[in-house]
Amino acid sequence: MKNKLEIFKKAQELLDEPEVQELLDYCEKLEDELIDLKFEKDKNKQLIMLDMIKEVVKGCNAIEKEQGEHDRFGYEAPNYKETIANLKSYILAQCRDNKIYL
Repeated sequence: MKNKLEIFKKAQELLDEPEVQELLDYCEKLEDELIDLKFEKDKNKQLIMLDMIKEVVKGCNAIEKEQGEHDRFGYEAPNYKETIANLKSYILAQCRDNKIYL
């Protein structure tokens, strides 16, 4: 991004004009809003990633519980292949929907 003052380097006298000052103030305000927007966007992606990780951990805990029940009571063993495929498709879908690139 160009520095605002560099634009008026050859015409310094224009900086004293009220309209130019108003324009420079407006540009500064827009730059601040852009920085805030970028911060919010990054923060949102962090929250999305955190939510994804929590869901994966929850899925792993459920599988561990199933395995414990299998060991203790002789229930049907968990289908690890299907579970891994489901977790992988969940992660990839969330990444695609939220434009997160792994």
